[in-house]
Amino acid sequence: MFGKTEIEEILLEKAELENSEVLDSEFKVIDKAVQDIAPEIAFLIQFREDESEELQIKTGRLHENRILGILLKYYLEGKNKISTGEVESEYKKYFKEIARSTTSTYLNMLKKESTLYTERDGRIVYYIFYIDPPVDIKPFWFTRIFCIVPAYFNRAKKFSELYINAEKPVIEYINQHGNRDKNILIRNFKFITGLIILKIFKNRSSKCIDCQFSKRQIYKKLEEMIHNAIKDRSDVLPNEIMEDLVNKYSEIPTFNGTNILEDSLTENVINEIIRCADLYKKDLEFQIMVSSRRKTSRLKQINILEEENFK
Repeated sequence: MFGKTEIEEILLEKAELENSEVLDSEFKVIDKAVQDIAPEIAFLIQFREDESEELQIKTGRLHENRILGILLKYYLEGKNKISTGEVESEYKKYFKEIARSTTSTYLNMLKKESTLYTERDGRIVYYIFYIDPPVDIKPFWFTRIFCIVPAYFNRAKKFSELYINAEKPVIEYINQHGNRDKNILIRNFKFITGLIILKIFKNRSSKCIDCQFSKRQIYKKLEEMIHNAIKDRSDVLPNEIMEDLVNKYSEIPTFNGTNILEDSLTENVINEIIRCADLYKKDLEFQIMVSSRRKTSRLKQINILEEENFK
């Protein structure tokens, strides 16, 4: 029952390798948050590998897809003009580094194809979408052109920072709304925020399944594992938390999610999470208790299975 499938073994093997590269990156905050939220899938959610890159086929299209995904990430933050240096810097955050000349080559190709146009400010050339990226489009068609990894990872990073620094907004809320149990409110706030982070990566995996460059079977398994982690932590929660918060804040605007323009999360988003953390105290307490018992039970079963395998 608890034996790992071949795909899970591949995921774990790749995750160990990728984690060795992630530890010193700005995405360490994501790993730290998910390790606390759902240790059974910690580091797996960072998985980023493409069939085309591994086999060295269609790499030109792959680079264009990724570069446009980086521009999309900036665009969703309200920044429409991106320099070559910014694209180069962002590329190596999410993918295997490529030469600056390669970045420039594909940016210029996208310009020739009228996907992008340029503006110059002294010696700096900025690239801009010729037409704004579409909204409310089927992921299959969207991922033909845009890599969605940068947008989702950036969103997860913002919520992970919020998760790690949960005490500050909670204290501000208590100062404004009167006496509350700070520890319970922080626990509930982090639990909801953690669900949002997990759902962000589930949404990301579901889009990667549709990508022409991806290892679809691996992303399907990854989506299934994240789905199970979410279900274990949400199946007795009221719909108001899942629909009004988790689903709304975990999706990017391209697919009708909430837009978050600022460098940090908007005050409205933070206040809404805290309000629900306060309003649904009993529901969250029950869910956390149920989730904790499941986790303990499963760990015991896994330990028993491992002991039997060593006999």
